[in-house]
Amino acid sequence: MDYERLIDEETWAFIKRTAESYPDDAVDLSIEDQRRVYDKMCQDFRQPRPAGVETLDRSANGVAVRIYTAGDPTRTVIYFHGGGFILGGLDSHDDVCAEICAQTGYRIVAVDYRLCPEHVHPIQFQDSWTAVEWAVHEFGDPLVLAGDSAGGNLAAAVAHYARGRLKAPVLGQVLIYPGLGGDTSRGSYVEHAHAPLLSRDDILFYETMRCAGEVPKSDPTFAPLLDADFSDLPPTVVVTADCDPLRDDGSAYCDKVTAAGGQAYWINEPGLVHGYLRARTTVKRAADSFERISVAIEALGQGIWSYD
Repeated sequence: MDYERLIDEETWAFIKRTAESYPDDAVDLSIEDQRRVYDKMCQDFRQPRPAGVETLDRSANGVAVRIYTAGDPTRTVIYFHGGGFILGGLDSHDDVCAEICAQTGYRIVAVDYRLCPEHVHPIQFQDSWTAVEWAVHEFGDPLVLAGDSAGGNLAAAVAHYARGRLKAPVLGQVLIYPGLGGDTSRGSYVEHAHAPLLSRDDILFYETMRCAGEVPKSDPTFAPLLDADFSDLPPTVVVTADCDPLRDDGSAYCDKVTAAGGQAYWINEPGLVHGYLRARTTVKRAADSFERISVAIEALGQGIWSYD
């Protein structure tokens, strides 16, 4: 793959800066060391919270959450962070959540689900569902589900499971370069097996850590693409990076939603790589994509579908 042609200078600078904190061989480190270098990388990229955004850390029936508000919101976004299910937490995506809050005016509830390998599947899904149920009981607002990478997986898994189970409507879901359980032997998994910042081998490593054993074959709380029923899902926007092994999961997921009669739209961002949310202040392509993500979250929260 000719990444020198596909990826522009700004994005290469972001890739190199990322590698200074989180090198390509980080998966060879101990889990503790992986978390240490990942947290340092996130801190290196972290932006100040926008003025007017207030935060409060709470326990959502035992699951740690951070609540972001700016004004008097009437919608709640549940945000699930990325990190391969083994990395990240409330601080790793703090600035992203704060900026989404400021740009949409919605309440953001960031979920600090327990991590692998200390807590293997389905703990991450169970924590996510617990936080969602708590938010509905606490605030009573209609919901938008959102998340990046592993968090995109959890957002989709919650959307599937939530059908008929919540007292508040799920108005939409926005999935950012999600891993949804696609076929790792074909498509973008092969085409971009050695992509910058996330390789196919990395994905398989994270999958092994998540399972601590055999990978489930028909569990949509593990891999939403494995669900046999895609009907009655909320309007869905999936945003992927073109230079990413996970790219085709987004396309396949949207195809399944629309085939079942739902609304889904796939945005594939040319020249971008996995994890580009951290590049939104230095890479124009990433900044433009983040704007599209915020607009999608805000529009779905208002029941607006502008993708037909």
